[in-house]
Amino acid sequence: MPDHTSAVPQYTFADTLAEQEAQLQDNSLLQQFRTTRIARADDPFRPHYHFYNPHGRLNDPNGLCYWQDRWHLFYQAFPPEDPRPHWGHAISDDLVHWHDLPYALCPHPEHGCWSGASLVDGDRVLAHYYGHPYGNSTAISRDPLLLNWTKLPDIIPVPETEPAPYRVYDPCIWKKDGVYYSLSGGTQATGPGGRARCANYLFRSPDLVHWEYMHPFVEDDLFTPNGDDGACPYFWPIGDQYMLLIFSHMRGGRYILGDYDTERDKLVATDFGLFNFGAAWPGGVHAPSACPDGQGGLIVLFNVNWGLPAPHWTAAHREIQHFGCWEGEQIMSLPRRLSLTDGTLSMTPAGHIEALRCDHVQITDRRIPANQDTVLEDIAGNAIELHLTIDTANAPMVALDILRSPDKQEYTRIAFYRDRGIKPVLPDTPSSTPPNGAGTHSQIVIDTSCSSTLADVRSRPPEVAPVLLDPNEHLELRVFIDKSIVEVFVNNRQCAAVRAYPERADSTGVSLQAQGRDARLLSLDAWHMADIFAD
Repeated sequence: MPDHTSAVPQYTFADTLAEQEAQLQDNSLLQQFRTTRIARADDPFRPHYHFYNPHGRLNDPNGLCYWQDRWHLFYQAFPPEDPRPHWGHAISDDLVHWHDLPYALCPHPEHGCWSGASLVDGDRVLAHYYGHPYGNSTAISRDPLLLNWTKLPDIIPVPETEPAPYRVYDPCIWKKDGVYYSLSGGTQATGPGGRARCANYLFRSPDLVHWEYMHPFVEDDLFTPNGDDGACPYFWPIGDQYMLLIFSHMRGGRYILGDYDTERDKLVATDFGLFNFGAAWPGGVHAPSACPDGQGGLIVLFNVNWGLPAPHWTAAHREIQHFGCWEGEQIMSLPRRLSLTDGTLSMTPAGHIEALRCDHVQITDRRIPANQDTVLEDIAGNAIELHLTIDTANAPMVALDILRSPDKQEYTRIAFYRDRGIKPVLPDTPSSTPPNGAGTHSQIVIDTSCSSTLADVRSRPPEVAPVLLDPNEHLELRVFIDKSIVEVFVNNRQCAAVRAYPERADSTGVSLQAQGRDARLLSLDAWHMADIFAD
């Protein structure tokens, strides 16, 4: 077997929290990370309160877990001194303030430590990942900050026969009745004309050593389109059902809801939804990492793809590339809390986001005149949170423009169209067309077509996401703007995220518009958001 030992510095840490914290104070790799973060401080597209990697390129989040009173985020990292997949590592007390730790998993004996998941298993944490090119591997850690990892020698090997009976990559892991289950990403050629369909392959083991292949895991999945694959799976209970979160290399993040048949070890699909409303690239939501929140819901975050290609960065970007910065320029979304009640999925920001707020401005009870821009003179910024409640008052469209230059040469539009979507397909409901759109989805749209005057920015086609509101329900938006990312939560039932790259320093304005009829802004709260990396 070739020697694939990583060139990245590797350390052995003590077993107690106090000793580990003392060792980290003088750790040379963390000092290097601090240097690179300082080098990026003035970059106009560097986020202030979304996690980004300190060094090299970032890809999939991995193995999100809660261990000994801390959240641990692992992620695919490509260190500049050895640009193969490693597991980067950060910790947080509140899912908002993240602190870098040394790399958790480094290549050897495998060539690359690709995506996977973690499992808190009693007094230890398991990292279950794809060790390219050999198979799905497991590593174990027991220490307070999960700094020391021991890799098990036994793997789920990649099949040697063609056509392969199953695929082996990007696994997740769980435990049921004392037995470990591993779910691998993949496809199977069961679509029309032999086209690929999403598939996830299930294995089980009593001891993490002897693995038995069982079968494709999901049954009755008529939701996912042809061509999707089931990369980066995460399988967890949510409410009274189960959710399988996956990544499609064609269409981005998505999920399958269903019932877990524990006798047959099958997920029987009953519903399906999206985290990304278009292609995965450019500037779209990528792969998930998820774990239970301890209250019947899930915490999930994603990496979000770039929309400004690396070869065309400004001189300021190139100046700091020798530190290994901004290669690929993916960043993490805010963590989201997902919960399920009576079949309705709720999506809200997770963690103590309120701790970042400052410079509060409030507007109440203001008319939004039809067919004209209303610029909110007291509110501006490119690292801010906005919380709006709007009475749309039968206006065909209501729009919020952010990252707006004074002459509107640059702006990003968030538009709401009530009852302009597709009627939801629900059990026990008739299929006839409802009158006047009643009972249909509304649509939230994020349009970055005019977000930037930079020639090399790859504008994303508008994100169009459905949201089902009651007839008299007001529109409620929570909008998180952070330099080059915009995330919009709608009535705690939907979320969409995109990348945006305004070139102009004065593209920080906010305006409202109602089309056709007046609408009413019932309330708007705005806050500037602290820079979590400033210290």
